[in-house]
Amino acid sequence: MQFTLSDGTTLLRRTPGVLRAFLTDLPDGWSTVTEGPGTWSPFDVVGHLIHAERADWIPRVEQILQHGDAQPFPPFDREAKFEASKGHSLADLLDTFDVERKRSLARLHELSLGAADLSRHGLHPAFGQVTLGQHLSTWVVHDLTHLNQIARTLAAQYAEAVGPWRAYLSILGTSPR
Repeated sequence: MQFTLSDGTTLLRRTPGVLRAFLTDLPDGWSTVTEGPGTWSPFDVVGHLIHAERADWIPRVEQILQHGDAQPFPPFDREAKFEASKGHSLADLLDTFDVERKRSLARLHELSLGAADLSRHGLHPAFGQVTLGQHLSTWVVHDLTHLNQIARTLAAQYAEAVGPWRAYLSILGTSPR
């Protein structure tokens, strides 16, 4: 499927509400569970999404529009969320993400990008030359990846409790029959 800005923004607009519906008022401990050492909790994921709104998606769009591939994007610190999220509740993070996402989508709208703009090039520090369309479609898939990660992390908490039904629950790392 070819990326379109209207389809992409439709999905991006929904992410804050999906997170809010999924994570608000979870039982104690559920927002901080992980899949094991070195993995992220739902709380961590929301913090990461906030950091990406501020430091990645729109700043890189603007860099592509201003500089093309003349200079690489600044590196993105995937761990910055840990310090930035300290002392905040999950409700605070969900509110902040909602505000930041609205701000990002408003800015994207202000840029009045056309189909030709999606072919403009930027320079990723690891991947080399990328297009604006690739960057924007990655934003959408990044959201969906983290929604999947949260669902998988929460489902894993009942991996043993489901007993033999685990064989039918692909989210727990098994193949559906």
